[in-house]
Amino acid sequence: MEIGGANNITGEFKIPGDKSISHRSVIIASAVSNDVVIENFLFSEDCIRTINVLEKVGVKIEKINGNLIVRGKGIRNFKEPEEILEVGNSGSTMRMISGVLCATNFLSILSGDKSINSRPMRRIIEPLTKMGAKIYGRADNTKAPLVIFGNPDLTGKKHEISISSAQIKSCIMLAALNARGETEIMQPEISRDHTERMLEYFGAKIIYDGRYTKITPGNVLKGRNIYIPGDISSAAFFIVACLILKGSHIIIKNVGINPTRCYFLEILKKMGAKIKIKNVRNISNEPLADIETFYSELGATVIEKEKIPNIIDEIPILCVAASVADGTTIIKEAGELRHKESDRISSIVSQFKKLGVNIMEKDDSIIINGDKNLKVNGGVVDSFGDHRIAMSLAILSLLSKDKVTILDSECINTSFPDFKYLLKKALK
Repeated sequence: MEIGGANNITGEFKIPGDKSISHRSVIIASAVSNDVVIENFLFSEDCIRTINVLEKVGVKIEKINGNLIVRGKGIRNFKEPEEILEVGNSGSTMRMISGVLCATNFLSILSGDKSINSRPMRRIIEPLTKMGAKIYGRADNTKAPLVIFGNPDLTGKKHEISISSAQIKSCIMLAALNARGETEIMQPEISRDHTERMLEYFGAKIIYDGRYTKITPGNVLKGRNIYIPGDISSAAFFIVACLILKGSHIIIKNVGINPTRCYFLEILKKMGAKIKIKNVRNISNEPLADIETFYSELGATVIEKEKIPNIIDEIPILCVAASVADGTTIIKEAGELRHKESDRISSIVSQFKKLGVNIMEKDDSIIINGDKNLKVNGGVVDSFGDHRIAMSLAILSLLSKDKVTILDSECINTSFPDFKYLLKKALK
């Protein structure tokens, strides 16, 4: 991908459906016993991987008039797959589907690309094993591929998780739906609650507050049609582009504003961003709104550890905002970034430096000395196959005096296939 400087970004547009909710919608819809229509599903590479895995265990899924139709059949009617279930680069697919497959009565094997098969899996293997699951991974049960011998007789347990992660929490919840007795999950910090909201929408007996979740099995889930709001993590790239380019003004319609996903907006406002939230409403148990953004002169900030789980996907683009903010921005104890599609701390620091940003890493923190008059260098940077790094580099490159070439930019299709088209359309 080649990209150069831009004057401003303007217009009114929509962002594709939320990636996190898209994954959950098709998984949970498959586990009920009726048809579910999913509107505004994100047909990205990761979400298509989830569809493919579910089809291989016998779920019928169709795309009709742009909508996804899931012919739910219930976990007890899933069938043994005839081949290895490949998740590609999708950690969401790997971790959440594992919770479902543990409650079946057959053997399944989950594998992914080199990145996925190097990411930590003990964090799901241990709690699932505690519930009676028979799940095994390579490297002494720490990494994928995962081999799962389904056990329909799981037992609900109390889990105290040391890492706040919506994927881990969702994996346990999906197993808990088919377990005997209550399951309780406690996390040190709040993580996104899309799974809880959707299970509640489908009739599950569930209590949750972000840190604590309790599921009591027994209620028969009833599938209901779902509208998926625009992905706020994708909207973040356009919001920051608007903030850093003088004369910019955009409105993004129908964006999800789930409170467990919006802290990055509060951070930007704290930095001086002019952002307005309009037309707030609730659809399919998720809040959404229109987000209006104006060019703003930004100031530096400090982001503490307890907020990291809520902004884990937005940290790369927040680093772009910090690059033009007046003063020193510090992002503290963000070690979980090292276990994403790439080591995001290393990726951000090394590639931003190439473009002339004054940035450094210290342990698991990122320190950025912003320059409100920043004009970045041209040259070649590497996304390391990480979609959020690629898109963040693209937005930072809008401040370039020359052309910037971003290697391996096709990884953007993982979460935002329309990114290049929408960005080109909006830039002036």
